Order: sequence, then C-alpha cells, then structure tokens
Amino acid sequence: MIFICIHSTIYIKLIVLTHLVTSSRHTNALPYPASKQTRKDTRMTIYDVSEKAGVSIATVSRVLNGSSNVSAQTRQKVLAVIEACDYTPNAFARGLGLNSMNTIGILCADSSDLYLANAIYYIEQELRENNYNCILCCTGYQLEDKQKYLNLLVNKKVDSVILVGSNFISDNDTENDYIRDAAKEVPVLLLNADFDCENVYCSLCDDFKSTMQATTYMIETGIRDILYLYNSKSFSALRKLSGYQSALTQKGIPLRMEYIQYFPGSHANLPAIADFLTDLDSTVKYRAVVAADDNLAIGAVKFAHKKGLTVPGDLSIIGYNNSILSTCCEPELTSVDNRLETLCHHIVKTLIGILNNKEMPQKVIFSGELIKRGTTL
Repeated sequence: MIFICIHSTIYIKLIVLTHLVTSSRHTNALPYPASKQTRKDTRMTIYDVSEKAGVSIATVSRVLNGSSNVSAQTRQKVLAVIEACDYTPNAFARGLGLNSMNTIGILCADSSDLYLANAIYYIEQELRENNYNCILCCTGYQLEDKQKYLNLLVNKKVDSVILVGSNFISDNDTENDYIRDAAKEVPVLLLNADFDCENVYCSLCDDFKSTMQATTYMIETGIRDILYLYNSKSFSALRKLSGYQSALTQKGIPLRMEYIQYFPGSHANLPAIADFLTDLDSTVKYRAVVAADDNLAIGAVKFAHKKGLTVPGDLSIIGYNNSILSTCCEPELTSVDNRLETLCHHIVKTLIGILNNKEMPQKVIFSGELIKRGTTL
C-alpha cells in the first residue's frame, strides 16, 4: 500500500499520488520506511473527512479533484480538515477522478433467480458500454456471507458496489451496518431496495403501489376472494404484501389470514408450488391469486390445469415481474412490469454520474405497469 505526505496544496498531493501509483507498478520498494507504513494503518477515510468538515462526501471529492463547483469557504474548510488529520486519498478518492480502477463490484443473492439474472445482464451491458469491468459475487441469503463478499469487493479496490435485490436490506437495522461501513469507502448502489444512508443510492420500483393497483384491478372484475401467494420476506416482498392488504382495505373487504399464504419452497420448483396450492384447496376457497412473482403465478396456472379449472373463468391469476415466463404458459400470464431494464439503466447512469463527480439523486422510484393477458377477466 502506498502513502504520501500532505503537501501545501491538495493538487500537488494528487500529482504525487498519481506518480507513486504509477511507479509502484515497476518496483517493490516502499516509498516510506516500515514505521511510517504502520502509523498509517488506521488512516482517515473520505467519510471521516466529510463528517469532520460538515459537508457531503461528494463535496470532499470535488475538493480533492480541484472542481470549481465548490465555494472558497467550503474548500478551505475541507482542506483544513485534510491537513489537520493527515488524510491521504484512498482508492475511493482515486475512483472519483484520479486513477479509477474502472471496476464495479456486483452482489446478488442467487444468479439462478430469473429476476436477478436479468438485472445482472442489464447492468453488465450498461457498464461495458461505459468502459467499466465487473466482478460478480453470489452471496446466498445468509448475513455473514453478504458481509464477507461486500468486504471482499471493497478490499479489492473497486470503484463502487451495486447490490442487486432488496434482500440485502434487513428489518433489523443493526444488520445493515455492513452496508454503512462499505459506503464510507465507496459509493453503494441498491437496485430495488430503499435505504437511507450517506453515499448510498437507490433505484426502485414502487412495489406497494404496483401490487395495490393489480389487486384493485382484480377486485373491480367482480372478484373478492383473492389469495396472496409469496415466498420471500425481503423488503420488496413485504411491500407487495402491504399493497395487497391496502387494496382490500380500501375496497372494504375484510383481511383474512388464510388468504395470505407463504410458500416455503424454491421459486424454481413449479410442480411443488402447484402441489402446495392443491393441499391448500381442501381448506381455503378462493377465486383469484395475486402472486409476488411470475414463478409463483405459473405454479398457480399449473394447479388450475391439474384441478381442471378454467383460467380465468374459474381462477384468475396475476404475476409480478413480467418475465419471459409470462408468455410461456397457456393462457399467457397477466403480470406487473416492474420496469427492471429501466431501473438498471438508471442505476448505472447514477453510478457514472457519481464517479464523474456530479450531484445525483439518492433515491428514484419508478411506477410499475399491469400488463393484461389471458389469465384475468
């Protein structure tokens, strides 16, 4: 690791840093004695500088890069903190305009999930067009694995990290500290999740409103006995559940717990989803299914065929995600388009703006759209 002394102006410091980074590629010699290296192991981060100066991380990065879009008073305040704390720009600061690694880390829980796989594809395509490379880590759903892989990417000196899917955000706020810690080092972007934290940027679909509108549409076709089927307790899944409940409440329909069913198996096991509904059929009677994703909805279609029910005459079904599966069943599936490609385009656009030292919105919410096909009246 390379460290330098603070010079009289920040611009000289950045020039020296660039020179040392370039020189280090050709020699193993350290620019300072070992004692100097040890002293800097507990170095300040750009987050610490922003906190002490009372400004945003983006403002600190603009000062570091010599941007003219900073007032003289603010610039002097930031430089004073940098000098007083002996701060040296780390990889994050370099990623904001010095020697960018041109590499973005991507985390997802499960790349076999159709929604997550498509998101990764769209993001990677957009990043490639902007001359960025990607490192993908599939974390699974355990907290300790999410923490491990996020720390791994930060330590690899990536320019930023994109977390794909809302399962990275926990209702237990202390379990989100690993994201806060990472955001002190690099910009963190969340796809379809909502998390208020400095240097964290969110791009998401309004799952609550989209599911509420889908359920309301079902009610307005004359159906009141509507089953809600879900298989995740992520931020997104719970927002969808709340949307379903809100639609019933607004229409004066009592909430019945037996109509809210959690499927504990794999979303990819369509026969198991159909069997789950078959077992449920002996105790719960309903005329429609609103599902949290298209896999669950296709499982409901298989259940209807197995029971000899007509769709949508005997059973109406709405899915979510408007995936390729929605046109691969008979009849074709009515589904909520959650604007995934738009979300991915926007999150990369936000990232490129951040890395080019521009002010970008920390949260952008898009509305979903119900795509009506053959499984609804």
